[in-house]
Amino acid sequence: MVFNESGKIWFNGKLVNWKEANIHVLSHVVHYGSSVFEGIRCYRTKKGPAIFRLKEHVNRLFNSAKIYRMDVEYSEDEFSEAVIETIKANELVECYIRPVIFRGYGKLGVHPLENPLEYVIAVWSWGKYLGEEALEKGVDVGVSTWRRLAPDTMPNIAKAGSNYMNSQLAKMESVANGYHEAIMLDYQGMVSEGTGENVFLIKDEVLYTPPASTSLLPGITRDSIIKLALSMDIEVREELIPREMLYIADEAFLTGTAAEVTPIRSVDQITVGSGKRGEITGILQKNFFDIINGEKEDKYGWLTFLE
Repeated sequence: MVFNESGKIWFNGKLVNWKEANIHVLSHVVHYGSSVFEGIRCYRTKKGPAIFRLKEHVNRLFNSAKIYRMDVEYSEDEFSEAVIETIKANELVECYIRPVIFRGYGKLGVHPLENPLEYVIAVWSWGKYLGEEALEKGVDVGVSTWRRLAPDTMPNIAKAGSNYMNSQLAKMESVANGYHEAIMLDYQGMVSEGTGENVFLIKDEVLYTPPASTSLLPGITRDSIIKLALSMDIEVREELIPREMLYIADEAFLTGTAAEVTPIRSVDQITVGSGKRGEITGILQKNFFDIINGEKEDKYGWLTFLE
């Protein structure tokens, strides 16, 4: 990850210098985690820079804001245009995009509605989240002792900053234990997701992934992989997955905007399948990258070109 501090950030409707995009230390978000955000990628393709599923990401951002009673003053189309404007202003042909809506400086206290909303879109160069090598050889993961939040505690389908304190605990634990990533169980002890990725297993040529009811964030890359699998006549089952199924899967992988499609080679030091990227994982991964890199027809309309 490389920040270009000479670049521009879209801040409350205007492009400002990177180091001038500041907030007050008593902003509500600093003390109570009152933010919603997205992670989006812009890819370099043969036809020029293209943003992956921009409409869906902005829609999820606005839905997250609605859940937290944030009355956004922009339309989804206006916010999408601001994303494009920010990439162009920074003269990037591929990048990671971070839009954030948060409660700013006004009053302190749990009740947030008297604090103004603030809006940020930042873009920067960012390679493969778990490493370039991980896309082929896979990563080692451990099942975390920290569980995902029960559905009547926090809204898991909102991509809110406060939810990621839960993810941080699991991520720090996994790294301390020598793993690349963690897999978290839900409040009933069933497989949920990674700290920032969704989980897929393959057993007997069937693709399994936990349902939304397991306290996970329904990922946009997750949805893309399900669509690709169905188009390839791969059977997909969204159903409860017990922990032990992770150990006996033929293949497993993680999906997410940052992680893209990353194979899992071991869980809790138990080798998954052959211990490297499996055949079906490889096919899905190739089809995914062929579309986002412009090598294959985008029949789903997933790419928004800057030009």
